[in-house]
Amino acid sequence: MRLTLHTDYALRTLIYLGLRPDRRASIREIAAAHRISENHLVKVVHNLGRGGFLETTRGKGGGLRLARPPEQINIGDVMRFTEEDMALVACFQPPGEGGGCVLLDVCGLQSLLGEALAAFLAVLDGRTLAHLLAGRNRPAMAVRLGQPDAVTPEAVKPA
Repeated sequence: MRLTLHTDYALRTLIYLGLRPDRRASIREIAAAHRISENHLVKVVHNLGRGGFLETTRGKGGGLRLARPPEQINIGDVMRFTEEDMALVACFQPPGEGGGCVLLDVCGLQSLLGEALAAFLAVLDGRTLAHLLAGRNRPAMAVRLGQPDAVTPEAVKPA
């Protein structure tokens, strides 16, 4: 399974904003910190705003920030929202012009992959953005993203 760039950028955006949930950031700032496409990030941010993960404000003093505390942003929810298609292979779709599989009703592969996908999502459902931001790697994340002042002693404790 490979996640889309959209989901990757969404998670990176949430991590960046989660390091300093008390301040606003710009798309340009986040893109520069992660060394990713600003144009692509505009679409990602718009989608995250629609999904209620980000709060966006235009104009002077505007910018982006988390719409909820990191403890309330579930990684499984983000994944389901940002991935357009969770079908791991064509056999998850009925046969037809768009692919699909003629063995759909007689093969155990769909069941096996469905079980694996459910287990994958169950792990993500058990984690929040706060989990990703806590722990001993937080100081290094903050420094690498140009936010060394985002490290506080209480933020380093595991959630």
